[in-house]
Amino acid sequence: MTLSLYGRTYLTAYDTDSGALYDRTRAGFLLRVAVLADLARAGRVADRAGEVAVVDGGATGDPVLDLVLPRLGAHRRTWKAWLRTDRKETLAAVEGRLAALGVITVRERPAAFPRPARRAVSVCDAAEVRALQGALAAVLRGAGPAGPDEAVLVALAAAGGAHHVVSRADAKARRDRVEELTGHLDAVAPALGRAVRGLGTTLVAAQGGMGGG
Repeated sequence: MTLSLYGRTYLTAYDTDSGALYDRTRAGFLLRVAVLADLARAGRVADRAGEVAVVDGGATGDPVLDLVLPRLGAHRRTWKAWLRTDRKETLAAVEGRLAALGVITVRERPAAFPRPARRAVSVCDAAEVRALQGALAAVLRGAGPAGPDEAVLVALAAAGGAHHVVSRADAKARRDRVEELTGHLDAVAPALGRAVRGLGTTLVAAQGGMGGG
C-alpha cells in the first residue's frame, strides 16, 4: 500500500517503543505541513506572495484533503498561519483515515477523573514502521536514496524534534544535510519551506499555550 505524504508523516511521528505518537501537539503541526504539501504537489494550492491560494477546489477523493481544502479557500492566510489552524481536527482525521486503511487501530480510553478521555493508537505493523524510520535515518546520513517524500519526512522529523528518528546529535552534526532536504519543501512552496525552518519556535509557542486551535 502506498500512503500519502501525510500518512507516512504520521508513521514517522509514531514511536514504536512507547506505542504512541512521540508528541501529539508536535505531530499535529507536522501533519498540517504534510497535508499542505500533498495539496500543493497535486496542484490544488499554490504559494501566492507567501499566502496559500487555492487553484483547484474540487474534491480530491481523499477524506483528509477534502476536509482541509475547502477551508483554505475560505480565508486568505499565510502558510505558517495554516500550520497553526485545525491541528487537532486534522490529526483525528488522519487517524480515522489510517484506521480505515488498516494501518493503525484506534481505541478511545474512558475518562477517569481528574484525567480526560485519551486515545490509544497502535500500528498494525510495527516492523514496517521501524523500517521506514530506519530508512529515513539512512537518508539523513546520506546512505539511502532521498526521493521527495523521504526528504520531506526527514526535514519534518528534524524540525519537529522527533528524536526517535533524528537524534539531537544527528540534527546538530548534520545541519547542512537537513537544510538540503528541507529544500525539497521550497520546491513545493517557498513559504512552506520557510515555515518549516521556523517550526521550532512555533512549537515552543504552541506548547506554551499560544499556538492557536
